[in-house]
Amino acid sequence: MHEIIQQLEEKRARARLGGGEKRIAAQHSKGKLTARERILLVLDPGSFEEWDMFVEHRCHDFGMDRETIPSDGVVTGYGTINGRLVFIFSQDFTVFGGSLSEAHAEKICKIMDHAMKVGAPVIGLNDSGGARIQEGVASLAGYAEVFQRNVLASGVVPQISVIMGPCAGGAVYSPAMTDFIMMVKDSSYMFVTGPDVVKTVTHETVTAEELGGAATHSSKSGVSDMAFENDVEALLQVRRLVDFLPASNRVSPPVRPTQDSAERLEKSLDTLIPDNPNKPYDMKELILKVVDEGDFFEVQPDYAKNIIIGFGRMEGGSVGIIANQPMVLAGCLDIDSSRKAARFVRFCDAFNIPILTFVDVPGFMPGTAQEYGGIIKHGAKLLYAYAEATVPKITLITRKAYGGAYDVMSSKHLRGDVNFAWPTAEIAVMGPKGAVEIIFRKDIGDPAKIAERTEEYRQKFANPFIAGHRGFIDDVIEPQETRKRICRSLAMLKEKKLANPWKKHGNIPL
Repeated sequence: MHEIIQQLEEKRARARLGGGEKRIAAQHSKGKLTARERILLVLDPGSFEEWDMFVEHRCHDFGMDRETIPSDGVVTGYGTINGRLVFIFSQDFTVFGGSLSEAHAEKICKIMDHAMKVGAPVIGLNDSGGARIQEGVASLAGYAEVFQRNVLASGVVPQISVIMGPCAGGAVYSPAMTDFIMMVKDSSYMFVTGPDVVKTVTHETVTAEELGGAATHSSKSGVSDMAFENDVEALLQVRRLVDFLPASNRVSPPVRPTQDSAERLEKSLDTLIPDNPNKPYDMKELILKVVDEGDFFEVQPDYAKNIIIGFGRMEGGSVGIIANQPMVLAGCLDIDSSRKAARFVRFCDAFNIPILTFVDVPGFMPGTAQEYGGIIKHGAKLLYAYAEATVPKITLITRKAYGGAYDVMSSKHLRGDVNFAWPTAEIAVMGPKGAVEIIFRKDIGDPAKIAERTEEYRQKFANPFIAGHRGFIDDVIEPQETRKRICRSLAMLKEKKLANPWKKHGNIPL
């Protein structure tokens, strides 16, 4: 028995060494952690249970029969984050460049299958040179098996991808189908075709970082939700994100104890809205002052900044927050912000997370670029997402809610459960000046008359009371009471039951 145990320990030691000391040193020299170091950092100490440590590839071509390394380029298993179960895989760049083989894919698929069975999030730490060329179509089949599980797991368990090295070609599509993508600056990149192919086909000269780096995808394309300075920061933020999420679609979001009273008043909110209706203010100030202990986890902070999305807690329970940002493009809805918010709404709805919407929107962004880019279809995605959502939906209009954008932003007409407005709210088809210039077109040459008509329109329509008269607004509240009223509404909606008509699935305007 002693010899067998010694043999087991030797095999384990070999597997833990991955591609060897030299390659581990090379990984560290680039400022990157190894696959196992990453797992130990993201999981609770001592909680990792590794599976398939002794798996090896089955390829005999191109001299591969002489190169077999245990674990075959990916470390898989499960553990806990703050005591809650998660499944995890971490690609090992020191072993065949982390390339995906048939056996490598099977290991990933196994933990994804188990995650769906027991209802637990899946975290993928990606650091791979792509498909293992020596295995040909077998490696491509492996990718497709992973893709299929990404689709089946979508809306069943949360899926988080962290890109911590190269991710190119077909490999990018697995992270793309997960719920959240995080990247590490200067050491990770994602693209379908690399800089050399781009130069050959389109004659564009571009670096890997410019083409698919963290800065590019977190600010320009929107592919990445967040970009972090290094591996350690990225993994610690994964832990923070998981804390906001339920384990699966079968359970409620986690509740954390808080000392922040649900009855807390925030008097500084009474002066948040400027007297000048055209002057911006920071919507994040409202969010931070309303959520528990000022703890807000923003998603996609550098992309489509005219809308804010992220997670907070109210009375300890997770909520998803969507808010127009008057500081950027006056808070208009455009193509990018509509897509960004729509996907977030659908995630929250899939995982039973109540949706809190703060509205200050003058309308949809005008212009040929928006129309040619398909703003009609993209705006409809956000409308569809809100209309389809059955989780508790609470909406607060702080200042402007004009035109179709009023409808889209979780209005009462899209089954908003509780719709509040501050006294400063203006709910109308359009702003007073624009409306008057259409209604009283013949008076445009008389500035005094136009000014008089504008004030008349403002008094009559640019306030929350017309909507209140019709029941489209449940109450006009004092800004300082915002947290208290939202907490009470969430408590009232805790047992909400609402089901959409049976269907295989809807046809969202993609």
